[in-house]
Amino acid sequence: MSELTWDGEPSLDRPILVVALAGLFDAASVATGAASWLVRQLDAEPIARIDPETFFDFHQARPRVELTPEGNRRVVWPELVAHATSRGGDERDLVILSGQEPHLRWQTFTEVVIELAGGAGAEMIVTLGASPAQTPHTRPPMVFGSSTNADLAARLGLSRPQYQGPTGVLGVLQAALDVTGPPAIAMRVGVPHYSMGDHDPKATMALLRHLEHVTGVATAHGQLIPEVRRWEERLSAAVAEDAEARAYVGQLEARYDSETEQQVSSGDDLAAELERFLREQRGEG
Repeated sequence: MSELTWDGEPSLDRPILVVALAGLFDAASVATGAASWLVRQLDAEPIARIDPETFFDFHQARPRVELTPEGNRRVVWPELVAHATSRGGDERDLVILSGQEPHLRWQTFTEVVIELAGGAGAEMIVTLGASPAQTPHTRPPMVFGSSTNADLAARLGLSRPQYQGPTGVLGVLQAALDVTGPPAIAMRVGVPHYSMGDHDPKATMALLRHLEHVTGVATAHGQLIPEVRRWEERLSAAVAEDAEARAYVGQLEARYDSETEQQVSSGDDLAAELERFLREQRGEG
């Protein structure tokens, strides 16, 4: 029996599955923040749920007891819920899977995610992540895009994964997708390591902007600008009070400004190129 439960019969238009999980690759809640933003802004509705019972250590991710409006007690368990858009017209749909990174049975969990992708008819999977980096908060965050699919990487100007070392469940998922498909892209953004205590809306906006740039799906990322400005002002004020911090951020700015490598192509036709690639995958030429 599968741990995946469908809320209804999915009927989606050429969907892309977006996966973001709180854990090793979600510094400052950036990736899960992007997923939550997509659910809210695109009016996505739940379509499927993954049973948490066999994937979580409830000593680490404890359920909560809360009172309903009627005064009854209920237990709220950690959730792994997939939401989907219903865009209509010619717009591509998104399926958005977000929640806590599982503690247990990662191989089985990846099989469930691949089952979700197949059941929803997803043509591609995009994983979102964020990692601490030596990057200044005063500059645009750099998003690193990669794919092990050689054709997709070449056509979108993505890098091929070079990382070796400890990984999270998203790394396990990407390795499984190398074998089973569908084609997958990993997007990860750098987060200033000295600002890890708070959610970073600037890095979240960067992830959303690149997701829109590659997929062509509007993410309304521009609406985050006022929150980003407030975040920058708070952080700049804190840095200004410390001479060592000011000097350190200045060094990061100088290093950043000297780097010109872009991990995701800045061309205007990325979304169109992706559409051509996915049409070819469907055999439409």
